[in-house]
Amino acid sequence: MPTSRTSDGTAASIDPTRFPVAAGEDPWTVEELEEIREDLQAEIKRMQRAVQVTEAELEDLFADGSDGAGRDPADVGSSNFERDQEMSLAQNARDMLEQAQLAYKLFLSGDYGRCEVCGQPIGKDRLQVFPRATMCMTCKQREERR
Repeated sequence: MPTSRTSDGTAASIDPTRFPVAAGEDPWTVEELEEIREDLQAEIKRMQRAVQVTEAELEDLFADGSDGAGRDPADVGSSNFERDQEMSLAQNARDMLEQAQLAYKLFLSGDYGRCEVCGQPIGKDRLQVFPRATMCMTCKQREERR
């Protein structure tokens, strides 16, 4: 079984036969899977930084005070809007981090590439474009229509 290196330098074996593919797709190669692993690790690091930045910006906004006494109502409204935007960005970054961490956990456990809803292969094409996907296109579209 071919081995590769994780980002921390430890050896890890990748068995391409453990990773499902959709009908009509070629089987995974070790190189493709290594690229997915690296993409997921990079995404986790990137999202961890994004969470730190947005949370720091939120702290700054809250430190500026929410007390509207003596402040122009337009300034207070603008501050509240900016705080709401930062809270939304922070939550989005946390959600994306959780998705990437889940996908990486599934990758390491050998469950990566199967839809968490229907159990069918997600598909190589989808995973190569969106490595943190945990649902096939059909299930994802069904979820978004709800």
